[in-house]
Amino acid sequence: MEFFTEYGEANQYEIQEVVGKGSYGVVAAAVDTHTGEKVAIKKITDVFEHVSEATRILREIKLLRLLRHPDIVEIKHIMLPPCRREFKDIFVVFELMETDLHHVIKTNDDLTPGHFQFFLYQLLRALKYIHSANVFHRDLKPKNILANADCKLKICDFGLARASFGDTPSAVFWTDYVATRWYRAPELCGSFFSKYTPAIDIWSIGCIYAEMLLGKPLFPGKNVVHQLDLITDLLGTPAAESIARIKNDKARRYLSSMRKKTPVPLSQKIPNADPLALKLLERLIAFDPRDRISAEEALADPYFYGLANVEEEPSTHPISKFEFAFERRKLSKDDVRELIYREILEYHPQMLQEYLLGVDQTSFMYPSGIDQFKRQFDHLEGHFGKGMRRLPLLRRYASLPRERVCAPIDEDPDQKEELEKHAMDAVARTCLQSPPRSEEKKESESANSSMVALPNCRSRPCYSARCILRSSSISASKCIEVKSGGCEDALSKQRMNGIGGLSEKVPALYA
Repeated sequence: MEFFTEYGEANQYEIQEVVGKGSYGVVAAAVDTHTGEKVAIKKITDVFEHVSEATRILREIKLLRLLRHPDIVEIKHIMLPPCRREFKDIFVVFELMETDLHHVIKTNDDLTPGHFQFFLYQLLRALKYIHSANVFHRDLKPKNILANADCKLKICDFGLARASFGDTPSAVFWTDYVATRWYRAPELCGSFFSKYTPAIDIWSIGCIYAEMLLGKPLFPGKNVVHQLDLITDLLGTPAAESIARIKNDKARRYLSSMRKKTPVPLSQKIPNADPLALKLLERLIAFDPRDRISAEEALADPYFYGLANVEEEPSTHPISKFEFAFERRKLSKDDVRELIYREILEYHPQMLQEYLLGVDQTSFMYPSGIDQFKRQFDHLEGHFGKGMRRLPLLRRYASLPRERVCAPIDEDPDQKEELEKHAMDAVARTCLQSPPRSEEKKESESANSSMVALPNCRSRPCYSARCILRSSSISASKCIEVKSGGCEDALSKQRMNGIGGLSEKVPALYA
């Protein structure tokens, strides 16, 4: 029985619905039947069809194993394939997140300055940890940042990430850089240098933050030249000193011949924003990478006064170059398959021990349950988007928090009754409400709702803890509102603790 428990883990998960499809596979929401925990399972098919794509997958699962941080998405498990030498698909179990930052920005037009500050703090905290490991993400954008209803963010998609080592040939290191243009640092757009720094990720974070404030991308370039034009339209023509340091002759000539542009004040580009926020943003998107601040320096900025806590901003040791020795040699399909199999064994301690002891693991096929699991995936994937599901789909939220479930327009009474039952269950699990306030406190807040003086004599709008954790757009029209019972306080406390106590510090800033 222990053998089948170890290698038959596919039976441990019950797939509920397909929640996304992309070029690298299908993602389904599932439940761990042993713990009741909700997870996301990513099915990646034909992994070894292209060695370059298989290497990207290897790189990502390795980095996510090595980078353990509350602001980075976690791999909880990878299912053991039935045969070491012949497997083609892999199933990776992640923690389940509700949406991504792109969706949050697109559908919430009333996010508060408190939301922006809290979001940026989490991203910089993650980036400090990543960079301390000598890793560059290289593809930071809103779609690669997952989000939950409690405003928790987690960085994901490390497929383009690289670990930097002192003796790594930079030409090899950067030849495959294909990150999304809108969030790409100018030195990458123009191939200014042969060697880059963590400042490329800082630029991306700055662009993402500006997009939060604006509600739209800051530099939506149509091509590389247009991208550089948009950047210089806002930041002005680079200084002669900065241009002189550019190694690429063509890029240096282009910038030297560019007409003189005067910088546009960020307060003009993003009106009504917190002056401290704009001052920090200016340092995040400096044209010259040497002028950009590090993630650690950004966390110490006055903008995060009252929120930042260096004890909750960990660093880590640089990743050993031996972990990525495969980057230095040409790999065959069998090589990558063996390396991925070795990574999978990290989630199967008994099998890993046998592997390290040299026990032959290729003489028979393990009853992994993968085939049965694939059939479940194929069935749901085949009906993805066609409305054929076992239960009415509850993932109809249009904004980040999900305490209400939108009512379907056309459905029979029995289905509606069943949906309302699921809605009540969902609300009981996720509803967050402010604690009851006395009439005296309400009158006091009303009198002081416009501005609150901070210790540094700078005035800010007042936002309650409820406002920080939830956008007011969650109470959308045409939605069923169900109030939860006495467990609200416990659930709220659990959510606050679940993000490392950061959310408790946010309201204190505006107290």
